[in-house]
Amino acid sequence: MAEKEEKSIAEEGEEDAVLNYTPPALKSLQEITQLDEEDESLNKYKQTLLGAVAIVGDPALPNVQVTRLTLLSDQAQQPISMELTGDLETQKKQCFTLKEGVEYRVKIHFKVNRDIVAGLKYVYVTYRKGVRVNRSVFMVGSYPPHAEEHEFISPVEEAPRGMMVRGSYHVKSHFTDDDQTDHLSWEWNLNIKKDWSG
Repeated sequence: MAEKEEKSIAEEGEEDAVLNYTPPALKSLQEITQLDEEDESLNKYKQTLLGAVAIVGDPALPNVQVTRLTLLSDQAQQPISMELTGDLETQKKQCFTLKEGVEYRVKIHFKVNRDIVAGLKYVYVTYRKGVRVNRSVFMVGSYPPHAEEHEFISPVEEAPRGMMVRGSYHVKSHFTDDDQTDHLSWEWNLNIKKDWSG
């Protein structure tokens, strides 16, 4: 069982490989804006997608920065939020509580600094006592560089319910794209309880 827990998210994602999807070759923002410059309608379309002014981000920063993940539930007193810009080791020590059976959404804040990123997705694998119990993949989409943060909100999910599912879970999260670039990987813990307070 311990061996299964040590599997990386990348290895967990190998089951996606059966799709035989090959992403198109990446082009820089500059290459895209210079393509077919004489085509007026295409230029208008590119301006709609990319904005009027191309963003030139700090080359020292990664192209994609995931800044925060939040679990949103109308039944919670407040959102369950984790900051992802600091020391990710602290997330391993924190344990968030989720009431059994509640509906919730995952909200992710992220920035794209320089080039368009294609096929972003958020993957998380949940373990209980070292055994994988769930794997979820949210297709986030493709995004151009932007000065402000982008936001993604997942469809509604329902937390499991019942005495058998209550307890502690370990979650491995991974933010990646069509090219399998690891933009951010982190681990955290979740308690499913009968009530918010325990």
